[in-house]
Amino acid sequence: MAGQLKEVRNRIKSVQSTQQITKAMKMVSAAKLRRAQDAIIQMRPYAQKLQEMLSNIVSNSEGEAGMSLAAERPIEKVLFIVITSDRGLAGAFNANTIKLTKATIAEKYSEQYKKGNVTIWNIGKKGYEHFAKNNYKADATYKDIFLNLTFENVQAASKVVMTAFEEKQFDVVEVVYSQFKNAATQKFEVERFLPIPKVQKKAGATKADFIYDPSKELLIAELMPKILNTQLYKAVLDSNASEHGARMTAMDKASENANEMLRSLKISYNRARQAAITTELTEIVSGAAALNG
Repeated sequence: MAGQLKEVRNRIKSVQSTQQITKAMKMVSAAKLRRAQDAIIQMRPYAQKLQEMLSNIVSNSEGEAGMSLAAERPIEKVLFIVITSDRGLAGAFNANTIKLTKATIAEKYSEQYKKGNVTIWNIGKKGYEHFAKNNYKADATYKDIFLNLTFENVQAASKVVMTAFEEKQFDVVEVVYSQFKNAATQKFEVERFLPIPKVQKKAGATKADFIYDPSKELLIAELMPKILNTQLYKAVLDSNASEHGARMTAMDKASENANEMLRSLKISYNRARQAAITTELTEIVSGAAALNG
């Protein structure tokens, strides 16, 4: 009985220690989430308007010179930019991103995958570790961007992608990331990065006629790369905020589960202690009765 009591006491101490860690991690994630949330909320309207403007320009400039980043060609080689996190303990955040990537490959690019023409560039260590272990063509060049998350570092990756697309190393580039909604909700998305997607024209809609100043060619050459850099940076910021939100929620749930375990263990401990006391009292009374007899 004494051994059982000691075992329950040890389990209670272990759960209490774990709960202290989960509470501390929740507080750290909450602090990081505030900064990450502010960054993406300020960035998103600007990035969305730029993307809308770029799609409109591309849709109304079909076949014109200087539109190499919007050139559509038969899809033979595919690049996925998969944005995960560097650390775990974030619930299903990384698993859902990886699952969506695999589902998209199976649904849209199965033939290219069978030919070995699907490449995955990973931003975040967790995605790279999974895809490398499962025999995908995983590239680790940019997996450490979150160690120093700046626009310049993301821009460097974006420029390499654009150059590779123009040189026909890839025919299509997809970005898989988690769009931040709130601390408890993330929306996992697959977005076409290259070629630049066109706006779907409605039936009977008139073609927009833009006035360009300076020249159209100069504006396209200057704006296209900058807007694409911004789009990739927005996706990275979205995933960064989603990661901290997912981790904060996961640690909050872990702390609640620890409370439930502690409650159950304390009940077990009290029952065992009461049984031990009852046994000792019974032995004392029986011994006294035997002596008197």
